[in-house]
Amino acid sequence: MQISPSVRAVQVPDDKPMHPGGTNIYLVGKGQALTIDSGEAMDHYKWMLRGYLAAVERSEIALAAITHHHADHSGNLKWANSIFNAEVIVHKRAVPLLKGKLPKKEHVRFLEDGDHIDMGGGVKPRVIFAPGHSVDSISYYLEDEGVLFTGDTLLGSSTTTVNDLGSYRQSLKILVDLPNLKVICPGHGAIVNDPRERLQGLIAHREMRERQILQVLDDGRPRTSWEIMEAVYPGLDKRLKRAATGNVETHIRQLEQEGRLLLHPGRARKPNPAKVQQEVEHAKYVDGVIKQARKLEDERRRAELRTQESPRSAAWARQPRYELVGRAKD
Repeated sequence: MQISPSVRAVQVPDDKPMHPGGTNIYLVGKGQALTIDSGEAMDHYKWMLRGYLAAVERSEIALAAITHHHADHSGNLKWANSIFNAEVIVHKRAVPLLKGKLPKKEHVRFLEDGDHIDMGGGVKPRVIFAPGHSVDSISYYLEDEGVLFTGDTLLGSSTTTVNDLGSYRQSLKILVDLPNLKVICPGHGAIVNDPRERLQGLIAHREMRERQILQVLDDGRPRTSWEIMEAVYPGLDKRLKRAATGNVETHIRQLEQEGRLLLHPGRARKPNPAKVQQEVEHAKYVDGVIKQARKLEDERRRAELRTQESPRSAAWARQPRYELVGRAKD
């Protein structure tokens, strides 16, 4: 999908409830392109991107950047470096959170707030540090074309989860004031063609959610974050309840820091060492089974491809032959 003269989107289907509308990978610049997020370390992300590059772009990836460290955005950094020899670009805040996901240091460039990525031809996305969804979240802004890449700071088809509400609100205020803003390219969901309105809507949404939480607690009865979530999000899809509770807890932390809420400390359960060890061993076993299953699936896929390259001779002692009816013999 063409977004602007220098920006294209590869939209990958994704059935996760937290990713309505799918996952987006962006290509910036011509020829040797910059990717902004390259999806999760799963085959269908790689096939989708490689297929698009081969069929539509007829180009390769020179630079691979991410908006934050989460696996559905950073999982293919090593792959991009290995397949395309792409230089990997990450914000310094993300480095400690990307253990095992980065190629060798000589293939990595480290960014800071305000840096530009020069793609030639006047295409220079600017790095904007925008924490809140995660501690290392950044956006990229191509001001000349008015295109803002937000990762998970703003999603196209839903609200996002927030790690630090104070930082998140500040990030939204920075983004809403950007000059020449025309379109937002989110990490998941639809492209946003009313960017300023959506950002202002998110700011208002957080203010509304804060009022709802305070209203739930206004009767003076202490409640858990789960109980507050159920009051604030009636009828919510069960698969989203933990994420919604996380959002409630970000509001609670900020209200507590501001002295507007009183915390009644809880008491954590004492872990059962034997049970914990049993769960660790079971997780290792499951991981091993999944790894073996993926290996077998890959072997079967390769075998199926090999069968397409050879005649079905194994099924015949002598294969049928065909000749034209009525053709004169030599």
